[in-house]
Amino acid sequence: MSKFAPVRFVDVHLEGQFWRERLDTVLARTIPSQHVQLGRHGILESLTLPNPPPPLRFPRNDHDFTVQVFWDSDVGKWIEAASYALSHRRDADIEAKIEKIVDDLEKAQAPDGYLNCWYLQREPENRWTNMRDNHELYNLGHLIEGGIAYFLATERRRLLDILERYVEHVRATFGPNAGQKRGYCGHQEIELALIRLYHLTGERKHLDLAAYFIDERGRQPHYFDQEAAARGDDPRDFWAKSYEYNQSHRPVREQDKVVGHAVRAMYMYSAMADLAAELHDDSLKRACEVLWADVMSSKIYITSGLGPAAANEGFTEDYDLPNDTAYAETCASVALIFWAQRMLHLDLDGKYADVLEQALFNNALGGLSRDGEHYFYSNPLDSDGRHSRWAWHTCPCCTMNASRLVASVGGYFVSHSDEAIAFHLYGGISTEVALKSGKVGLREVSSYPWSGDIRIEVSPESPAEFALKLRIPGWAHGAKASVNGEPVATELSTVKGYLTVLRRWQAGDVVDLHLPMPAERIYAHPSVRMDIGRVALKRGPLVYCVEETDNPGGPVQRLRLPRQSHVEVRQRGDLFDGVVMLAAEATRLQDDGWGDRLYRTEPPAEDPVKLAALPYYLWNNREKGSMTVWLVEK
Repeated sequence: MSKFAPVRFVDVHLEGQFWRERLDTVLARTIPSQHVQLGRHGILESLTLPNPPPPLRFPRNDHDFTVQVFWDSDVGKWIEAASYALSHRRDADIEAKIEKIVDDLEKAQAPDGYLNCWYLQREPENRWTNMRDNHELYNLGHLIEGGIAYFLATERRRLLDILERYVEHVRATFGPNAGQKRGYCGHQEIELALIRLYHLTGERKHLDLAAYFIDERGRQPHYFDQEAAARGDDPRDFWAKSYEYNQSHRPVREQDKVVGHAVRAMYMYSAMADLAAELHDDSLKRACEVLWADVMSSKIYITSGLGPAAANEGFTEDYDLPNDTAYAETCASVALIFWAQRMLHLDLDGKYADVLEQALFNNALGGLSRDGEHYFYSNPLDSDGRHSRWAWHTCPCCTMNASRLVASVGGYFVSHSDEAIAFHLYGGISTEVALKSGKVGLREVSSYPWSGDIRIEVSPESPAEFALKLRIPGWAHGAKASVNGEPVATELSTVKGYLTVLRRWQAGDVVDLHLPMPAERIYAHPSVRMDIGRVALKRGPLVYCVEETDNPGGPVQRLRLPRQSHVEVRQRGDLFDGVVMLAAEATRLQDDGWGDRLYRTEPPAEDPVKLAALPYYLWNNREKGSMTVWLVEK
């Protein structure tokens, strides 16, 4: 297994315009506005356990479920995102807001350490009675991650102390011993948090508890059947009808198909990859590889969206990838990035970094508007204009997932081992990395993703030999590199997507990397029936779409792109602080002469038009209108 570990995001300084703008927007607008929304919708008030409890803001649905049961998790994710922001720049107002939340949680915590505001306020007698549906451990997981981030940003550990007391309560409650519940959470997340707590504290007990929750999942007799019967419910009445929904249908090492709720799946696979690395568990690694191959071969959108169905917020069958009804939840792509990074650090294989980058620049980044205060929960690849961003959601999970990703994005750029440095992403950064031979300063200069021309300045504190590994994306055909102007045998030196330059480096050495970025036509597997006869446009890591505001004259679904049309690359410095758009000669179907007829024997007329395509992550930031990724090709 790989010995590489990511350089922490706080040690990576974003200098390129693309990511600097996104980070500044999140710090200045997204995180403060999210706190306002948490207050406006009663989520912050819920932490104070008002008595009597106020009426539900979101009534129970047909499954007797209200989203208010996981409000604690929204608070945890906001603390995490806000703490990442504090790691970039301290802010007394944000810190005071977090401290107020900590005050409320400290007062709410039960004497035995239990801390779930829904149960403490509304049904304390029912704690730990519905692990299948009610998210108690999921909530704790996100609070832990928030507590860790806050401690690392400020060195204040009061929140972390509160949560560690809760973890000890969980450790006493769950496990294989007499008097313990042999359960686990219906929504995976606690496992990731416990592994992060292990990394922070070095205490093996946290890693062991995470491994227990993963190993216990799917074991027979099935825990969710047992707890349903204990509640007086018939397990057969489970609304999802199958434990595939929460990936507990089989023990995790026996799972070979990606099924069920997409976010749950990605969180679980991320934890499995973490445990594979920490425990040197080849069986977990093999399971992850099998599941990765399944999702990549038949279940992922070109934008790296995951999960076509709203009904289960997840997967259906192979090659079922509808465009206009695509669910493709923002959270699922963020979680895919987590999984891809962990797989990348099991084996330094560029195929994982390719997916990480694709998810980051397309589906995940599209979840946050340019103004930083509006969001996509689902991310269709085709719209008649009615799908638009919202300022908040009854289930606001994607809001903080988007902000915590952007605020920590620097942590995905560079990794290191004792004797090597690996670049996974580009976009203009500087950092310092500690190797066995000493510290190495690095500065990567580029306008990526708009250009594939990249310069890396290498400055070891003293001359030293080490390997510099540069990712050559799978889309970058004919990449070239040089060191101090001397060409490098790029093809011969590239293994699993990484160009390795091993030499004795000294201050002032410069590596130039050129990644060709022509506009490309992408086609779907013929089994994806929705995309037969259609083509998508891509340049570098960016998937493009056509939006009505750039293509006036009616729904963009009427556009047809001739196969022989040349796709041009056009710089637009006047749009969104500078973007690269694509253009091509196309045609548009017209409805002249149809009158009130629905069908006729003559085909519709076609008028020549100039098609303009915009990066997908930017759509729906201007006037409302139709949009599509997949164009009819004639």
